[in-house]
Parts: sequence; structure tokens; C-alpha cells
Amino acid sequence: MQAPDHPRSTAALFGHPLHPMLVPFPIVCFVGALLTDIAYAQTAFIMWSNFSAWLITAGLATGALAALLGLADYVGSQSVRRRRAAPWHMGINIVVMLLELINILVHSRDGWTSVVPEGLALSAISVALLLVSGWLGQHLVYRQGVGVAR
Repeated sequence: MQAPDHPRSTAALFGHPLHPMLVPFPIVCFVGALLTDIAYAQTAFIMWSNFSAWLITAGLATGALAALLGLADYVGSQSVRRRRAAPWHMGINIVVMLLELINILVHSRDGWTSVVPEGLALSAISVALLLVSGWLGQHLVYRQGVGVAR
């Protein structure tokens, strides 16, 4: 039974919220892209630049799906929308997705400029924003009970 102060996830499968199941994928991809950008900046091996581009692409694809499911939870529940952290969490994630969209365009260039300095900076800013967004997301789930059955 769902407690009244714990809004149910709109996008769920057999009662399990889908958004939190998918968010680890883009997070890992974007953090991995930052690490491979750093490796490229240190070594200039093109393999690292290629890995970054693949990770950013995978992060954008899985992030888009996670964003759609998160949006379904946000739009589908007035109780979720009333949580102060919810619009901030969503807004920061939208900014991250836009930055990573720009980042994949930067990474599509040839040579050193595909990563250094813009690609590396975009990756670092995105990961920093993900830390803030993740903090807000965990606050929504663990402190405010969004999507948690009790």
C-alpha cells in the first residue's frame, strides 16, 4: 500500500519505478567520457577520443529514455511537482543533456581539438552538474519518498 505522502511513480513496471533503474546508465557513460577525455589529454591516443564519443552517444541515448520516464513521473503526479527539489533535478538534467549534445558535436571534430579544451571542459561541467542532480534525486527518493512504497 502506498502511503499518502509517498507519491507513486507514474512510469513503473510491476510497481517498480523505471526512471531510477535507467539513470545509472547515462551517469556511468558521462563520467566514463570525462575519464577518457582526461586520458586523451594526457596521452593524445585517438582511441581515448573515440571512446569518449561512444560513451557520450550511449549516455545521450540512455539519458533521453531516462528523461522521458522522469518527465512522465513529473507530469503524472501533482505531488511530485510540489516537491521543491523536483523541478531543480529535472532542470539540471536537461542542462546536462544539452551540454552533452554540444559535447558530442565537439567530439566529432578531428584531432586534438575534438577533446581539448572544449570537450574536456564540457565533460567536467556535466559531471559536476550530475553530482548536484544526483544529490537532489536521492533527496526526492530517500528523504521525500517519491516512488517508494511504504
